[in-house]
Amino acid sequence: MTTPLSLGRLLGYLGLAVLGALVALAGALVQAGLFPGGLLLSLAGCAALFYGGLKATGSRVGVAVPAGIWLISVILLSTTRPEGDFLFAAGAGSYLYLLGGAVAAVICATLPQLLPSGANKA
Repeated sequence: MTTPLSLGRLLGYLGLAVLGALVALAGALVQAGLFPGGLLLSLAGCAALFYGGLKATGSRVGVAVPAGIWLISVILLSTTRPEGDFLFAAGAGSYLYLLGGAVAAVICATLPQLLPSGANKA
């Protein structure tokens, strides 16, 4: 059973998209700050956003929207500019953040959704 796309649901997805970009930016800045604590904090923020999107919307689209915007934002933040500026240095922490965030999105998107009675959704 699908729910119709209402204005409230559309605004919710837009809010999740903005949060996805903000988590990507914050994670890019924090993950290298205090290794390994900053990396763990950044990955926890990603997982919390993706799982929160799943629970708030009740659908996997709630994971896909912030995860897609997170991925696009991280890719844009990892490109170097002509001046040589970049946010992601080549290192283990940066690669673990990119891989860990993607894995967190996949895990949250594939979690089984249970009905209040405990039975799986079809």
